[in-house]
This record gives sequence, C-alpha cells and structure tokens, in this order.
Amino acid sequence: MHRLMLPILVASIPALSSRISAADSMHDLVIFGATPAGIVAGVAAAREGASVLLLEPTPWIGGMVTGGLTRTDKGNESTIGGLTREFFELASERYEGKVQWYAEPKANLDVCNRWVREFGLDVRVSRHLASVQKDGNRIVSVTTSEGETHRGSQFIDASYEGDLMALAKVSYLVGRESRDQYGEPLAGYHPMPIRERSPEVMGSDAYLRNEGGPSYVHGTPAPIRARGDDGELLPGVLPAPDLQPGDADGATQSYNFRLVVTQREDLKVPFPKPDHYDPDNYELLLRLIRSFPEVPFGRLVHLGEVANGKYDLNAQGFFSTDVPGLSFDYPDGDTSTRARIYREHRDFIQGMLWFLGHDERVPTALREDVNSWGLCRDEFTDNDHWPYALYVREGRRMIGDYVMTQADCQSRIFKPDSVGMGSFVLDCHIVRRIETPDGHVVDEGSFADAPTRPYQIPYRSITPQSSECANLLVPVCLSASHIACCSLRMEPVYMALGQASGLAAVQAMRNGHSVQQIDVAKLQSRLLEQKAVLGLDHGDMILSSELEGVVVDDLEAEYVGEWKSSPYGKPVDGFSRHDNNSDKGRLIATFRAALPRAGRYEVRFAYAQAPNRAKTVPVTIMHASGETRVTVDETQKPTHDGAFVSLGEFEFAEGRPATVLITNENTDNYVSVDAVQFLAK
Repeated sequence: MHRLMLPILVASIPALSSRISAADSMHDLVIFGATPAGIVAGVAAAREGASVLLLEPTPWIGGMVTGGLTRTDKGNESTIGGLTREFFELASERYEGKVQWYAEPKANLDVCNRWVREFGLDVRVSRHLASVQKDGNRIVSVTTSEGETHRGSQFIDASYEGDLMALAKVSYLVGRESRDQYGEPLAGYHPMPIRERSPEVMGSDAYLRNEGGPSYVHGTPAPIRARGDDGELLPGVLPAPDLQPGDADGATQSYNFRLVVTQREDLKVPFPKPDHYDPDNYELLLRLIRSFPEVPFGRLVHLGEVANGKYDLNAQGFFSTDVPGLSFDYPDGDTSTRARIYREHRDFIQGMLWFLGHDERVPTALREDVNSWGLCRDEFTDNDHWPYALYVREGRRMIGDYVMTQADCQSRIFKPDSVGMGSFVLDCHIVRRIETPDGHVVDEGSFADAPTRPYQIPYRSITPQSSECANLLVPVCLSASHIACCSLRMEPVYMALGQASGLAAVQAMRNGHSVQQIDVAKLQSRLLEQKAVLGLDHGDMILSSELEGVVVDDLEAEYVGEWKSSPYGKPVDGFSRHDNNSDKGRLIATFRAALPRAGRYEVRFAYAQAPNRAKTVPVTIMHASGETRVTVDETQKPTHDGAFVSLGEFEFAEGRPATVLITNENTDNYVSVDAVQFLAK
C-alpha cells in the first residue's frame, strides 16, 4: 500500500480516459507498473491475444524514458532487439529515420500511447496497491487503495520498486550483499580513496563540443574538509558507518532527476528557485568550486546531447544532482516516506542549480555558464517543465530461482535459458559521502566502472521461487545481487525482460503451468521469431576462449589510474579500456600470464583501433633477457584476427610470469588496451 502522490499529470493521458474507470476487472494478465518494461510486456502478451490490464501508481506512463531519462545507457547495441529496438525505432521516426536511442521524452511518450491504443491495453494510472490475495502460491487478485479489485490468471511486477512482488510475499533484498556471500570482489561497503584530478581535467568540458577529454569524471577530486567552522559535519556528509570494506548493509545508491535542458533561447525556461531553499546545503559544493575555480557547469553535471538542441542533464563526480544517503528509506518506504523523498530530491536539485546560478560566492563565469542553460519549454508542460520521474536506480531485488551476480556479467556469461542480454558496465553511483579519519570527505560505493562482457540473462532470474509464487514474473526488480544490478538496471534490459515476461505469462496461462514450469525452449523460439537477441554470434564478438595460445583479457589486467571501459568496435570478449585521453603519464595497464612452459613465444597486443587513438603507445615486454620497449600506432588496423598486432618474439623463463606493460606516457590522444596473446613458437 505504497502511495506516491505527485502533483502531475501527463497531458496525453486523457486520451486514455475511456479506458480508465473505477470498476473491478478480470484480465488474462495484470501488470503492475506501466514502465517501458510493463508496456512492452503488455504489448507482447496482447499480440498473442491476451487481455491485459496495466496498473500504474503515477499519473503518467512510460517510466523513466518519458519521465526524464533521455540518454538511456544501452551498452553494446548488438544486444538490443525485439520490441525494445522496435520502440526506439518508432521514437526515431521524427528524426528522419535514424535509430535514435536518445529521443525526446515527448517522442517516447507518443510511442507508449500509440502502443496502448493499437493493442487495446487497459491502462489505469494513479492506482496504488493495497493488498494481494493469494490461493496457496498463486495470486488471485490485487486490490488498490482506490478500492478496485483486479483478478487475473497471470501477474507481472514491472515497477521500479517491486511493490507487487513484496505484497505477494516473495523474498527480496534491499541494500548490498557482502563480498563473501556470492564471491563478488566489488560487493559490500566500498569506501573510495581521493581520486585527485588536475585543474586541466576539472576545468574542461571539451566533451560537449566533441573535442576530446573525459566525458565523466567520477570520485572525490581533491582533499576537501568534511566539517564546517562550527565543527559539525557539512550537509551531505554522513558519519562513516561501523563497517569494514566488503561488509553487507542496507544502503542503496543515490537517486536523482534526469533533467532535459537546452541553451536554445526559444525553448529555454530559467531554472526555478525551490520553495525550500537553503544555501548552506551547498557548502560542500562551494568548497569543490574553490578547489577548482575554473570548473565549468559541464564538469559539475554531465550534459549529453539528445535532439533538437536538447541535452540530458545527469550527475557526475563528487557533488552533483545525485543526493547520496537520501534514497535509503525509499524502496521499503510507505506513502508519506516516498513522497517526502521525492520532494527532497526535487528541492535539493533545484536548489543546487539556483545556488550555482545566483550565489555571489560562485565565480561569475560559472554563474553565467549555468544561466545559459534552462529547462525545455515544450517538455513536461503540465509540471513546470520539471521531469516527472524520480530516478530510482535501484529498489528491491527479488531472491528468485537464480540470483545473477558479478560473475554472470563478466565470466559466467552463457545461460541455456537466456531470454535477453545485458552489456553495460558495472556502474554504481555514490552511496554515501563520509568523513575520513584525517577529516576529509570521500565518496563511498561508487567504485570505478568495471567492464562486463555481453552476457545472457536466464529466465530463472525473473521467476520467484516456486514455493512463493507460481504466477508472477518480475522483469525489473529481478533476481540479482547489487553488483549485477549495477549493469542490469538499464531500460533496454528491463524492456527485453518485459517482452520475455509477457510471452511467458501467456504460455503459462494457456498450458496451465506455473511460470517456473513453462517450456523455455518454446519461449526462446517465440522471442527469436520476434527478433529478440538472446545471444551474440561469435562473429559479433571475439572470444578469448576461442583464440590460440594464452590470452589475457583487459578484465584480468591490473591497472594504475582510472581506465574507462568501452564496447567500441569489436574488442576481445566484448569490451576494451582506454585512458580517456587524460592523466597522461600516470596510467599503467599490466597484463601478466602464467605460461605453460618456458620457451619462445610471439607476443601480440589487441586494442580498439580508431582515428582518435595515440600513434606512439609505449608497450614494454618483460622477458627472460630483460625488457623490450616498442611503440604501437593505434590508428592503424590490427593485422591478426581483426584485433591484434605482433610485438615480436621473446624467450620466457620458467617460474616467472610473462608481463606486458602499457602506459599513456608521452601520448597525445586516446590509448586503448584490450588483450595480450602469447603464442608458443
């Protein structure tokens, strides 16, 4: 019975009013959550002839893709197919037919409404769950706080919070597992060191003009004191918890609003001053600015181009639109708790933008930079142009038949019951800002983005344990650890699992089976007929396991400094890394191999070739006779297997690891590292 009352209503929703009533109902499939996953699930089921009811707790449909998030993190585009790709292609029609993954919210909303009408989905917005009625391990009906009871044969929880799942007494977790629970190196409490940045990096927003340099800069970039003159912790800094690195806790990564902004004078609406504005909330931000007086707006936030002169404004770095610590009570929160957290996020972000644009302690150049931007006049027109949706990056997570973990995203990537794919990096936003023993502030939880390989998602991860519920599927709050969720939590993944859920629900209904007992092979066949992507052909990915000799992928290398993961090109095992064309002379990547025997080996090096790569990448091979240094021109196409160049032949001794070291010293463009191969001669 979590009710989130928001003072907003999507302008196009009245077009659905003929389908909104206070009557009870009976449908083949009842879906809670008209998110993209919920709508795709409904379309998939309706195409099979099922009657579908969509209950949505907010006043709008489409979740984040209509509520603010325009630059959906998609990872490897080859993993996206089926109804998900169809959705984005439809949204791109107004952009001259080019597949536009980053459509405007109003374009995404048009597709949602089009599908609702075309497939006869019964959509009821502003409906909040009060209770779930079960007969044994089967849901019979759900009752809303508005007094409606809706019966169904099958149910899907496609909400970001997992309220239906929780009311159905399905096991779930909020927070982070320990490192020991699933053997995940990144799991648990994760304080980060200060990641010092140069004035040049912090003073640049060159990425906005496609002029190179880092797009995102994460972490605490300089030593900043945690306490004010009164000796108290500054707003936004929490006491360090009594935890050791890797311990479990109940904390969630930070939320924010994804704004749609512009510099177009004909569209721009000035950032509003919130009703509850307190400049003291931004003392930490002011200290950050004083550490880097030349910092531009595009380094305090991330600005990603969308279409028609609009940009997606997201958080980046140490102090931005994320609000660490404020999300902790949201997943299990009641109506008033969630509404309060919603308001507090809105007030904080509006206050931050107002502070940056108007506080006289902020450098004039930065204030002018901020005020050159504004909200978009033609978006969210019934909500003062502010996005509808709070970005709930992570809520409840089901504990189902199969729990996906870090290994399922990086090494254990093949699944016999695959119903979709993921590929985005393991990306966690700040969980807390905490005080160090020496009195400085550091971020906690936001480990450096870790690469994944395009991985298959098993059907078992969207099914509850059979003893708990036999007719419920959960494509959003699916069965995954916190670390796996850091990659899975992207809309294209949720949508793919929504399609699988819709088809699986229809099969279970027609065959009289539980969702755990359906014929998964038939489900996979139907998904493939609808052009879903359940696996990548080997032609789309060079697998280290299928290469000759000993191969060390970038996932297994050791790093000094922050290397960015990227799916660009056709890298070995799906991802390579690059130096972000920054911190020159400071970054090192070390590839070590235990060779099967001593002897002579050809050593090959793989990188992601591109015109903006460095031409003199220093590579050092450590071998039995000492060290040999060569340079590699990464603008040139690799000559072996489409990925590797030969570094030469060398003798390697027994009992000593073969080592190849790559740095970005004296380079003037991007340095890429992907893999190293040793071939016995």
